Amino acid sequence: MTASSFPVWLLYAALALVFWGISGITQKLSTNRISSELSFLWFVGAMITISSILYIVLRTSWHLPVTVFCLAAIGGALNGGGVLTSFLALESGGKASIVISLISLFPLPTVAFAVLALHERLTRQQSVGVMLAIVAAILLSQEPAPNPTPSPAEDI
Repeated sequence: MTASSFPVWLLYAALALVFWGISGITQKLSTNRISSELSFLWFVGAMITISSILYIVLRTSWHLPVTVFCLAAIGGALNGGGVLTSFLALESGGKASIVISLISLFPLPTVAFAVLALHERLTRQQSVGVMLAIVAAILLSQEPAPNPTPSPAEDI
């Protein structure tokens, strides 16, 4: 693949991977020190800042059909809900390596919706990928049994 044939979407996807990979660590570190709600408020503050910069830099038309506006707002609300619940999972004791890996499987409901509602078709290879992702989720969610510590009465 030459530089001229390198798709720009792949660069953006790789950057998203790096950003989200680092954010998983920062989310865990923040929820170790402050509440998930406060972490979420700082997340919202950062999103407002980025949105404000985009508004200033990008001149866009605000004449949107109501349906498009509603879909974008619903998508934003669902994204915010996902962020808040990921903070709650981390704050309540979830390990970053497990929580972030599990929530990174968010495309699975999208794939199911696309197949069922939009009548998209998966290739055999894609279907195997979905099954492997489900197996990965099951394996990632398995916590080792805690080592039982003998009570003082058992020592006698």
